[in-house]
Amino acid sequence: MSFLSTYALFRKKVYVVIYQTNTKAGRLFDLILLGLILFSVLLVMMETVSEFNLKYHSYLITFEWIITILFTIEYIFRILSINKPVRYIFSFYGIIDLLAILPMYLSLVITGSNILTVIRALRLLRLFKILNNPQFTTQSLKLKRALEASKGKIVVFIYFVLISTIIIGSTMYLIEGKESGFTSIPTSIYWTIVTLTTVGYGDISPQTPLGQFIASFVMIMGYGIIAVPTGIVSAEINKINKSKDVTPQNPCINCDNTDYPGNAKFCPQCGHSLENN
Repeated sequence: MSFLSTYALFRKKVYVVIYQTNTKAGRLFDLILLGLILFSVLLVMMETVSEFNLKYHSYLITFEWIITILFTIEYIFRILSINKPVRYIFSFYGIIDLLAILPMYLSLVITGSNILTVIRALRLLRLFKILNNPQFTTQSLKLKRALEASKGKIVVFIYFVLISTIIIGSTMYLIEGKESGFTSIPTSIYWTIVTLTTVGYGDISPQTPLGQFIASFVMIMGYGIIAVPTGIVSAEINKINKSKDVTPQNPCINCDNTDYPGNAKFCPQCGHSLENN
């Protein structure tokens, strides 16, 4: 077997492991990758704890370099195993993968830049690729379509809440005044939002009986307002469940998009050919 045929076989095997998330080897690879990412982010977090870093600094640096080298090898393999490596290098995931390995190399010339390895947390976005099996994809498509169908209702609802906060805030400014901390209408609107969302910082509070009555009303109304968007989306999901099932498509190998017609030849999101999906 010639070198070229051996190299071609190697590229094919690497491609299946790295990019084909619907295979057993591909899923195992992504799970190990996510584990390394989480471990790497944990190392960076612990490095900011003075006592821990003082005691285990050498171990932390050693593990970070091991992970960086593994990520570098993975990055090189991703480039070698695809036909159009430039497309991957300048893609969203390609840029994130590069940013994940640069900080440690930069730390050789710029002191302290290794703390930027926390950027590796962005690589956790690859979790969506691991969840890209029919069960998870179907549910995500249903949720996406439910959100799109309820978008108009939610916008109208938010507009209503916005107008209500302005009216309530202005009313509280007139009732309570500057003496109670309601120094301006924007400040009163801030209090209304904090109260309406049931956060309640307590930095501003009404002092008059009428103001306290309105505050009680706003608090009770807040519970209902929180539930409304959930109810709107749930109703749309229920409609989708009662209608025809959402059939997931194989993900586009270039951008992982699954929301395209079954007879599509090109991905509507990135334009990549779907014939070999």
